[in-house]
Amino acid sequence: MSATTTSVWDWTPGQPACSLQPASLIRLEGTDALRVLHGQTSAAIEGARPGQWIPTCCISPTARLRALAEVLVDASGAWLVVHCGDGAQVHTALDRVLFPADRVRLGPVEPVWWLTPVAGPGEALDPAGDAAICQELADDRGWQLGGGALGQALVLRNPDPASWPAAWQERRPLDAHGQERWRLQEGLPAAPGELNEDHNPFELGLAARVSLTKGCYVGQETLAKLATYDGVKQQLRRWHWPHTPGERAPEPADELWAGPTTPAAPSDAAAGETRLGRITSMLALDNGDRIGLAVVRRRGLDQEHLRTGGAGAQARLLLSRPNRFIDPPIGAGGAR
Repeated sequence: MSATTTSVWDWTPGQPACSLQPASLIRLEGTDALRVLHGQTSAAIEGARPGQWIPTCCISPTARLRALAEVLVDASGAWLVVHCGDGAQVHTALDRVLFPADRVRLGPVEPVWWLTPVAGPGEALDPAGDAAICQELADDRGWQLGGGALGQALVLRNPDPASWPAAWQERRPLDAHGQERWRLQEGLPAAPGELNEDHNPFELGLAARVSLTKGCYVGQETLAKLATYDGVKQQLRRWHWPHTPGERAPEPADELWAGPTTPAAPSDAAAGETRLGRITSMLALDNGDRIGLAVVRRRGLDQEHLRTGGAGAQARLLLSRPNRFIDPPIGAGGAR
């Protein structure tokens, strides 16, 4: 990887900051709340203890990713925080599977705010471990998630910084450009580019949110087959296009191909080449460079660069692995 590409992905804001985004909060009250969430999301939730915070995915019966969520367990049920995806859609899906005999009451969708810390210059943040702790804040403001002094996230009903815990007071929300740059650097999926009916959690580096041992749940059969039969055919990667005069800048949804950039290549289909991926997200930088995310087929994962397709001055993209990407489980389609 070139030094230029490395420096692009070493970006930090000028001071300790945070990502602030709208989210949806859904209450499941009753003794069957954890059982329902266990069967309708990808993580092992049944049997969790009060105070646990469990990252999970909301997926379709064919294991397509619908939302990223966190489960906050308490003594009488659980809160589901949908921070990436459509909270109303998740609520509707839960409502459809509830029966009168289920001992659970489904509350309405409540708008909240999801804050995650972003390290400033020289700052190190403690990663949250498995079974991290959630602590309800005073005055019904929300929850702090994680075991460290700072915590790894906040769920707040009021985004006003004056209401934040003391450890967060010096942090400032990123602007839209900074928040997107941080998201791409970390490799966090978002709708509609990555989070959609085309991708499963393993492809997007979300294996830590999936249990393969917990028993029957929505999407389990598909995920188990992916793990057993080496079925993950593509993975998420970052890309960087250094601004190059004469090249056509990459655009969202561009397809990716192997080989060097050529000024006037024939069509890829005519050349007998194989498509190796597709751009899913893009951000233009102030210096003219562009960065983004792409879903890359397995045979292209070992290549340092790919190019956009089509005739004309094609763009050459430098690939790298996102900071938070977690490999699919053993046997679930590692690069080969």
